[in-house]
Amino acid sequence: MEFGWDIAMNRCLGPAGPDTRPASRREFLRRAGMGFGSIALTALLADDGLLADESGQPLAPKKPHFEPRAKRVIFLFMSGGPSHLELFDPKPELQRLHGQRLPESFGPVKTRRGVDKNKLLATRRTFRKHGEAGIEMSDWLPHLATCADDLCVLRGCYGDSVTHPESVYLMNTGSILMGRPSLGAWVSYGLGTENQNMPAFVVLPDPGGWVKGGAPAWGNGFLPAAFQGTVVRGGPAPVLHVNNPVGVTADQQRRTLDLVRQLNDEHRRGREDDTELSARIAAYELAFRMQAHAPEVVDISGESAATRKLYGLDEKMTAEFGLRCLLARRMVERGVRFVQVYCGDTTGWDAHSDIEGNHGRLCAQSDRPIAGLLKDLKSRGLLDDTLVIWGGEFGRTPMSEGSSGRDHNPYGFTVWLAGGGIKGGQVIGSTDAVGLRAEEDKAHVHDIHATILHLLGFNHKRLTFRHNGRNERLTDNAGEVIDKALA
Repeated sequence: MEFGWDIAMNRCLGPAGPDTRPASRREFLRRAGMGFGSIALTALLADDGLLADESGQPLAPKKPHFEPRAKRVIFLFMSGGPSHLELFDPKPELQRLHGQRLPESFGPVKTRRGVDKNKLLATRRTFRKHGEAGIEMSDWLPHLATCADDLCVLRGCYGDSVTHPESVYLMNTGSILMGRPSLGAWVSYGLGTENQNMPAFVVLPDPGGWVKGGAPAWGNGFLPAAFQGTVVRGGPAPVLHVNNPVGVTADQQRRTLDLVRQLNDEHRRGREDDTELSARIAAYELAFRMQAHAPEVVDISGESAATRKLYGLDEKMTAEFGLRCLLARRMVERGVRFVQVYCGDTTGWDAHSDIEGNHGRLCAQSDRPIAGLLKDLKSRGLLDDTLVIWGGEFGRTPMSEGSSGRDHNPYGFTVWLAGGGIKGGQVIGSTDAVGLRAEEDKAHVHDIHATILHLLGFNHKRLTFRHNGRNERLTDNAGEVIDKALA
């Protein structure tokens, strides 16, 4: 029996005439009978993520390229753009030049609202050295300052856009364009999950409002749908629409799902490369398991009074964000691979006016819980292999907006890393004398992503997915690991 291949119509030709079903790669290899060559080709396709998972479990644990330093990630995303100048990057020259125009020696700078023509604005914060390394931090961060020796502060970060959505997408997906897979999706795709009863990638949004740009910040893009982030909330229904309707027992639900799975499996035959179908089948099963397990993950009734106090649950100002930081610890403790916690309501850290009031409030909300998270992870032995990331989509300008605010600054800002193979107690990179542009040991967002993937055991150039004839990756065509950050 011989088979041919109709390239123009992308279908296999057999003795009975054309097979009108869309041909999968697996079908082509099976029918074409390519012998040992097909075995080699199949292995290559599998390495590149082109073949569907035969087990039907896209989130099954996978091995990275090499031994990882970090097994899981908590990304604390400060939505709106926190000011490095008020928090981590003291600038004596900015203080000296307060009220003056930006000197011509700094060159032209593009801003959205003509802020480049505004006068320089000194900070009202006081910076002091902390830890054995003497890392300078703002008086707005007294709790985090006690963790200084665990932090690797990257002061020379920069991005590509002055607008919120584009910069949110860049920091979360590696591109200013909407629709690319998020960092959490890439990590889930590469590693799977350690807990088949919970999603691999969980998002804890700020209840006051979602990040600018919305859900694409944690989307799967062109990766299979199973790898997108799952939004989780506190309370008895942490995931919406996952509980059974009133009057439906768990046994009835199990029988219903068994029938649905049987019908779906029959429908999937010959459509193995339909990742959305496979993801939907897997999602039904995951939702059923989560009905029993997710409520326990968000139930903090068993946490000690000392732990609650550590996260600030005993004070109104810190209780809400503290709870989400505590939930992040409980999730990674139970095998969730990537947790993203957003801080900042509809406006967030976007202090175009009254930066003192805006940042003062958000630091009061987040400083104690974040320090509590680091200390709690460390006391439980989890910080060694849990990578914690802090940052927003960009920083703020040294020039004022109005009389008391700052505009968006993607040219220079701060991100810090802790745990998971990071060498703490150090500052890497710097901005120029007034904090406008990254100047020394510059780190583009692609470099930060390359470093995160390296700590998780991946060569960022090899973690790829075939899409539209191209091997796509998180770091596009750029990115270098920040070796100085590694322990």
